Amino acid sequence: MTPSVIAGLLGAALVGLGLYGLILHPHPLRKLLAFNLIGSGVFLVFGIVARRGAAAGLRFDPVPQAMIITGIVVAFAASAVAVALILRLSAVGRRVTLDPEVPTRPDGGDAK
Repeated sequence: MTPSVIAGLLGAALVGLGLYGLILHPHPLRKLLAFNLIGSGVFLVFGIVARRGAAAGLRFDPVPQAMIITGIVVAFAASAVAVALILRLSAVGRRVTLDPEVPTRPDGGDAK
């Protein structure tokens, strides 16, 4: 197996693991981490595809690399905003899970 195939499989595994976490966990922070894991897998696969599509004489195509770097910066900024929203949601709602079955304590916290 070539390094490109291994990296592609690793990217697919990251996307699959992220989807698993996104579907399974009701906690918003875990959902955010799973979503970031999906993004990392997509960036990895996109980087491998960009390497294969390089023009003659170049090892890598610079345009997809620039798009990947831009995507990483945007994902970081979106994650920071999402963490701020999760913190605000937990402060206002006094609940840190999206599961409606979890009762809240009298002091405002979760029963878990």
